[in-house]
Amino acid sequence: MSPVADPGLCPQNHRCPLIDSCPAEAITQEGFSLPQFDPDLCIECGRCVALCGKGAVHWVEETR
Repeated sequence: MSPVADPGLCPQNHRCPLIDSCPAEAITQEGFSLPQFDPDLCIECGRCVALCGKGAVHWVEETR
């Protein structure tokens, strides 16, 4: 599984605070765009899902 951010719930008007909370450094963001989650770096700890104040981050099944 991999986390993703819902563009309808993520405000995309600031630096995502989840970037600093990720112990695997799996979250990146270009400018104030939607944060991206690298499934190869993600350790599936769930911090991003739990800490997103807007409830915009959720788990999805990876399709590789």
